[in-house]
Amino acid sequence: MRLRPFPIAAAALALSLLAACDPAPTAKLPAPQEISGDSIAEFCNMMVDEHGGPKGQIFVASRAEPYWFASVRDAFAFTMLPEEPKDIVAIYVNDMGKVANWDRPEPGTWIEARQAVFVVNSDRRGGMGIAEAIPFADPALAQAFAAEHRGYVVSFAEVPRHYPLQEIERTGSGQAPTATASGANAAQDSELHSIGEQQPVATGGEAGHHPHQQQ
Repeated sequence: MRLRPFPIAAAALALSLLAACDPAPTAKLPAPQEISGDSIAEFCNMMVDEHGGPKGQIFVASRAEPYWFASVRDAFAFTMLPEEPKDIVAIYVNDMGKVANWDRPEPGTWIEARQAVFVVNSDRRGGMGIAEAIPFADPALAQAFAAEHRGYVVSFAEVPRHYPLQEIERTGSGQAPTATASGANAAQDSELHSIGEQQPVATGGEAGHHPHQQQ
């Protein structure tokens, strides 16, 4: 089943509202769970640990167990799609500054996504081999990663919308979301890329500087 493209302005608003709801340090949040054989990814219906790279889990008020995601990109998409639950209370992603194994991030490496920064447009890929928003708790480690693997650093609210929502389509049960490559969407992708680059996270280096992108 193909989904109707979600308007980019609405996607931006949805993510901005989530970012504005950044949980206070004293707020009691559900603790992140560790991946097990019962952790099945939304969208692709595969076991989460069958995929490499950072993973995600989202808790909503109306459900005790988290929704699992084989990639951070899919977790972002879940927060934006209009048909998904909106009573989100916690979004956890792997802090890749703490992991030793890219393909199998170790237990205890979760961070609330709204407190993380993300490297986008890098040469590392997440689950399903897709472009990934790679999370870090430490902005300095994110900048070092971007210097080594290309890309640039943004906050939760600044992740370019084309990553999860350029145009998501589901081709049937058990299929992961995929982005189409039409000319119109390619132009939209370019526009959104520019928006993302205009709003870098200052992390003690040169404000506004991004590593050169691969041509």
